[in-house]
Amino acid sequence: MSKIKVFFTLTGYQITWLTCIFGELKFSKPNLGLYVGIIYLLIFFYYNKNKINFLKIAIPISLSGYLFDSIMVYFKIYEFNDQILLGTLPIWMITLWLSFSTLFDEILVFLKNYKILGLFLSLLGPLTYYLGVPIGIINISNLQLFITFMVIFWILLMLFYLEYILKKF
Repeated sequence: MSKIKVFFTLTGYQITWLTCIFGELKFSKPNLGLYVGIIYLLIFFYYNKNKINFLKIAIPISLSGYLFDSIMVYFKIYEFNDQILLGTLPIWMITLWLSFSTLFDEILVFLKNYKILGLFLSLLGPLTYYLGVPIGIINISNLQLFITFMVIFWILLMLFYLEYILKKF
């Protein structure tokens, strides 16, 4: 993978993440992250050489993440401080999960040879959610359940990626 594509993918995801998180909180634009995410995803998809493979990776990653977040919010383990919800989650979570899945397309492929590192890095997922508390985007009502379920989910997501997706595609 070219350095330019890596830079674009990482930058596109980070800009999407920042606009999703801070769009409503700092700029009073709750849909900003949704719009930026859609633009990023359209550009990413347009330049992606293997669109079918990307969809085979993005759909299960995004759906499992969105479903997990929905269940956690439904059971009130955490909740998002957002005005525009789609079901139980902020509308921008759709583009955020899809944008996150772009990292699995080609960037995180190197973890195939470093599975222990991949599992260790999966612990950054719960950390990013927890960092949403001081920012004001998320409230955690049960910290013990939050940590337990988050760690289990993110490790299982990484195992699914390393053991199934990378071997199949």
